[in-house]
Amino acid sequence: MSRDTGMNRRRFLMRAGKAGLGMAATLALGWWAHDTQGPSANIGQAQAVKLPSFAVKGTEKRLAVVKSSHRVPALRAGLEAMGGIGAFVGAGHKVVIKVNAAFATPPALGATSNPELVAELVRLCLKAGAAKVVVTDNPINDPASCFELSGIGPAARAAGAEVVLPHPGEFRPYTLAGGRLIRDWPLMYGPLAGADRLIGLAPVKDHHRSQASVCMKNWYGLLGGRRNVFHQDINGIISELGRMVSPSLVIADGVASLAHNGPTGGSLEDLRPTDTMILGTDQVAVDSMAVGLLGLKPAQVPWLGLAAQAGAGTTDYESLNPTKVELG
Repeated sequence: MSRDTGMNRRRFLMRAGKAGLGMAATLALGWWAHDTQGPSANIGQAQAVKLPSFAVKGTEKRLAVVKSSHRVPALRAGLEAMGGIGAFVGAGHKVVIKVNAAFATPPALGATSNPELVAELVRLCLKAGAAKVVVTDNPINDPASCFELSGIGPAARAAGAEVVLPHPGEFRPYTLAGGRLIRDWPLMYGPLAGADRLIGLAPVKDHHRSQASVCMKNWYGLLGGRRNVFHQDINGIISELGRMVSPSLVIADGVASLAHNGPTGGSLEDLRPTDTMILGTDQVAVDSMAVGLLGLKPAQVPWLGLAAQAGAGTTDYESLNPTKVELG
């Protein structure tokens, strides 16, 4: 056996072992996502809710692209190009930051939102006058482990945010108007109750079912129940998520993109330095630009076209005249 073959075999076995552990964790610990919040479980006769639009009037069609290998400076520069954090967050606001904390993996593997980026966004919101910043997600694996091992929980709390983990009391039934899939479905509404602003912060990732996972796919973490049934129509569910949520702002972190073996990865070799951060108020445009970091065109990603056809945004991101910033 050659040295390269032996290394490849070892990498395969390591990935297989990690996948097995991840599956075991999902089955044993991930009851938030699979059992207790099924469409008829534990939400009983809870009152159905509607989601308001969190879009900020006057910020429509803003899009900024920052080329940098450093996340925090890229975030600051991108927000400045968008009119500053004050264009989105003001005094007394409750701000919810929806991160991707889906997996109990270290931040270096790129499967979850970067904790330094989360912390900086929390600090900027508080500096802009926010009365409260909530960081939340409904992970695939055990929530507490995901937030701790990804570094998101400690970083968010140290920056002054409240971290909200899923539990049955946070969920309410929700139906998307005109939706085909999201009907009377458990929505993690608790963190969103009373919120003035909603910001999505997602890594740019390869995805074995949907080809790419960016900002619209990130809203999947607001759903409870046996949401794995949606994998049968992954393009349909992502397009409906894009209609379900009208965010204040979304941020796609492509400073290092998970270009292979997504959405979990498992090796530093799965990452590609793409040195790009994309910020915008049109999430279809942001995701359409972000998939290019994975070598894809928007037309190759069906859920982008479906979301655009449904009126969630545009795949023609150049039509928004994006502000482009390059940091040294």
